Amino acid sequence: MLEARKVTCVKGQRLLFDQIDLSVRPGEIWQIAGSNGAGKTSLLRILCGLSRPEEGEIFWDGAPVASTLTTFRASLAFLGHAPGVKLDLSARENLEFSNALGMNAPPCSIDEALNEVGLVKSADLLCRYLSEGQRRRVAIARLYLSAARLWILDEPLAAIDHSGIERFSDRLEIHLSEGGLVVLTSHQPLALRHHTAKTLALGQAR
Repeated sequence: MLEARKVTCVKGQRLLFDQIDLSVRPGEIWQIAGSNGAGKTSLLRILCGLSRPEEGEIFWDGAPVASTLTTFRASLAFLGHAPGVKLDLSARENLEFSNALGMNAPPCSIDEALNEVGLVKSADLLCRYLSEGQRRRVAIARLYLSAARLWILDEPLAAIDHSGIERFSDRLEIHLSEGGLVVLTSHQPLALRHHTAKTLALGQAR
């Protein structure tokens, strides 16, 4: 279980959110909602252990993330707002590089991940020649190659077409059915058939 206890975030002189509590259990998906500037990305970064909150603490399976970062990161797959692909590598090479850095054996092959995101025909093109949506699909394929229980995703559907959104929604369902945990932000509606996303709404930035 992922828990945020009394988490407060201040950016510059602004209080983005105050005393946030969140508990994400296996099989649950939470959507962080709020207007631009409300602190959605800041909260995701805190949940990942990439940023420290002004107050409060994050726990993973009952242990503080700050003191168990190695164990926590082995259970975490993070997809940021930018796809984070290497432009001078092909889609396949990006995934091979990601696999080489992974701590656990991937749950599927690179070809299977590429097929799932509809990139088989573009697998060997350099990513600099791919569209923004295709680069996002490479990042999503990298997610599928992770054995992480916890997925934290910042606008995973940005620049993805309708077909890609449907494929991604299906994969989310599988991950949740297998006991995975998901926290995400998204401007696009999630078309989940068997799970209902819970919502944490952040207030206006102050």
